[in-house]
Amino acid sequence: RRLCERLRENKDYASLFYALLMRKRQQLGVSPIPTGPASELPESAHADYEEAIRQAGQHVGGLYLQDGQLPQAWAYFRMLNEPEPVRQALEAYQPKEDEDLQALVQIAFYEGVHPRKGFDWILQRFGLCNAITTLSSQELPHPPEVRQSCIQALVRALYAELRDRLTAEIERHDEKPPAEAAAPPDTPGIVRKLIAGRDWLFADDFYHIDISHLSSVVQMSMHLTPSAELELARELCDYGQHLSGRFVNAGDPPFEDQYRAIGLYLAILAGDNVEEGLDYFRAQAEQADPETVGTYPAQVLVNLLLKLNRAPEALAVARKYLASVDNRQLSCPSIVELCQQVRDFRTLAEVAREQGDPVHFLAALLAATEKN
Repeated sequence: RRLCERLRENKDYASLFYALLMRKRQQLGVSPIPTGPASELPESAHADYEEAIRQAGQHVGGLYLQDGQLPQAWAYFRMLNEPEPVRQALEAYQPKEDEDLQALVQIAFYEGVHPRKGFDWILQRFGLCNAITTLSSQELPHPPEVRQSCIQALVRALYAELRDRLTAEIERHDEKPPAEAAAPPDTPGIVRKLIAGRDWLFADDFYHIDISHLSSVVQMSMHLTPSAELELARELCDYGQHLSGRFVNAGDPPFEDQYRAIGLYLAILAGDNVEEGLDYFRAQAEQADPETVGTYPAQVLVNLLLKLNRAPEALAVARKYLASVDNRQLSCPSIVELCQQVRDFRTLAEVAREQGDPVHFLAALLAATEKN
């Protein structure tokens, strides 16, 4: 007890952890050396000793949290698989202006303790370029709702940068701030109003934000659900359509005309001119040469229809354009998956027969029998 008290007073929490375990080992009548593995203990002592480890870890981790030493605290709570105390500490943490946040970003974002907070720090401290690169990684383990939140943060940050730079350029040109500058920062439609009737903003191939940032963020915005940020992303597409063609990289069909096509895609997600937008993507799928372009336009259309809860139409598109495509090459659900979703087993049987697939052919017949 005296040793534990002294270690606690001296803030030697790492030694305190092992001292607490040593005390428990003595109470259990086993070797007091606390660094030995628990497997060396008699089986009858395992449960008590595991509980002692949990209590010691919580106690020492809590002391580190009280002292604001989150990385040290995380070592113990990670061992116990109890991230919540550290998540709460990250939520409340207010970093100093010049503080190195790399360790906290590692815990919050990359180790998934509080990814939204971690991404905010990436964006604030390391900038848009770093944040875009981070979110572009295909290896991030975060669930869709976290990725959604991160994309929303990127859209807001880029929109704010564009709004401020357009405002400054108009003020320099007109020698007075534009009327739109008086609107609150979160007012929708500001960028659209700032560029309306001001073609001179784009004269001489001028642009106001990093074009690669604009391209990356609007592409990511296609994963958004209807929200305020989706509307901001549509305005970013409007801005992109005013840029000189020199600065607009031609994408792959159906996104060759990148900002117009993505703008139509986002409008569909927002419920605006849905059929007009779908006609564009239907035409892209119809015109795509499988030998040169491939079937990606059709895959985009399938995914888009599924987002609109129009699964039967999505199946019809897949039946028409994707029946012969290897499922491993698809970026959308396969015909098998779509047939199961729609419970259209006749179509599944037809496609299986065409593909010479006896397993799925018989599976479709059996499933149809069960359905009836």
